[in-house]
Amino acid sequence: MRSNLEIYDLGTERVETVLSVAFLIEAPNWMPNDGSLIVNGDGRLYRVPLDVPALNAIDTGGLSRINNDHGVAPDASLLAVSDNTDGGESCIYTLPIEGGRPQRITEATPSWWHGWSPDGRQLAYTAVRNGEFCIATCATDGSGEAILIGGPHHYDGPDYSPDGDWIWFNSDRFGNMQLWRVRPDGRDPQQMTADASVNWFPHPSPDGRHVLYLAYAPGTTGHPSGCDVELRLLECPTGQVRPLVALFGGQGTINVPCWSPDSQRFAFMRYER
Repeated sequence: MRSNLEIYDLGTERVETVLSVAFLIEAPNWMPNDGSLIVNGDGRLYRVPLDVPALNAIDTGGLSRINNDHGVAPDASLLAVSDNTDGGESCIYTLPIEGGRPQRITEATPSWWHGWSPDGRQLAYTAVRNGEFCIATCATDGSGEAILIGGPHHYDGPDYSPDGDWIWFNSDRFGNMQLWRVRPDGRDPQQMTADASVNWFPHPSPDGRHVLYLAYAPGTTGHPSGCDVELRLLECPTGQVRPLVALFGGQGTINVPCWSPDSQRFAFMRYER
C-alpha cells in the first residue's frame, strides 16, 4: 500500500502531493495555526510540517492503537484521538497538542471522535449505545453525554458547522447512506443529499460556504477502503453538488475535519493499488 497525502486548492482546482509513503497513513487534520497536518498510521499519530514534509511522531503516552478518528481543538490546545488499546473497543481521549499524557473522555465504549464545537466546549462522536449506532455529544471533560439521534440504522461522521448551529452527519435511516444535519440539542434532523451515491463524512468549511464529503459508488456497503471514490463539494445554501476529485481510496481518505483555516484548501489521502 502506498499512501499519498495530498492537498486540493479550490482556487486553482489543482492537487499537490505533500508526502508519499510505502505504508498506510490516514485521515489528515489541518492544524489551525502552524502550517502542518496530523495523520495516523500503525496505531500512532504523526505531525507533517508543510514546509519540510515528513512523519514526525507525536507522543501519545500509552496509546498505541489510535485509529483514523482524531482532530484538533479550535484553539489548538488539545488533540482528540480514538484508541482501543484499553479494553479492545474504541474510546475517546484528549492530550496536549504537543503530545503527552492522555486523558480518557468517554467512559462508555465504543466511541469514535469526529467533531469539536466551535467554542471548544463540546465533542461530537459516533457511538454504539444499547446495541444501536447514534450521534452523541459530551463536554470536553466527558461529562453530560447526550444522544442526539440514533436507532437501528447507521449514524456516523458528525462534524459541527462553523456557527455551531448544526451538526452534520451521515446515515442510512431512510435506506441509502446520505448526508444529514441536526441541531446540537437533537432537534430538526434534515436530509441534505438524496442521490444514488453512498455518501459519507460531511465536513463544513470554516467559512460555512461548503461541505466536503466522500461519495462511494451506488450499492456500496459500509465505508470500505480500496475503492474508486469521489470527493464532492455541497454548496451552501443552494445545495448544489460539485464533483472535485476521483481517486482510489475510501476509508482513511477524509474521515475527519481536513479544511485549511482559510477554507481555500483541504487535505486528503489517495492510495495506490
